Amino acid sequence: MPMPEFFFLIAFAMVKPIVCIIFAFNLELIFIAMIKVSENAKKRITALMQEDGFDAMQDFVRVGVKSGGCSGLSYDLKFDHSKAEGDKLFEDNDIKIVVDKKSVLYLAGTILEYSGGLNGKGFVFNNPNAQRTCGCGESFSL
Repeated sequence: MPMPEFFFLIAFAMVKPIVCIIFAFNLELIFIAMIKVSENAKKRITALMQEDGFDAMQDFVRVGVKSGGCSGLSYDLKFDHSKAEGDKLFEDNDIKIVVDKKSVLYLAGTILEYSGGLNGKGFVFNNPNAQRTCGCGESFSL
């Protein structure tokens, strides 16, 4: 029978409490910085959520990674009301973001930006984990 994940942290905290506190603090920082939302993206997300009947204060943006696109992996972006088991919830710039646990590692440190206008590309993911991206910014590979 596998031990619960928190057992290790409790045992470690008893032996090295200062190190455990620092580790937990740094882990929290990683989750806080999971996906950043630019000011332009925030404005556009809020407007689109209202148009689609979602409340930006309660509902969230679901961001995921799926197979496909010209570079092998593509981003999946949609609005949602409910959180599934295993989803991770993050918040940046007053936008709530949910990421499924398979996509978390692909998206760490990503900045979601929005560029409108005649030459704008719409939503763009600036992902530091991507080794290669396509011209539209919607597909990447590791």
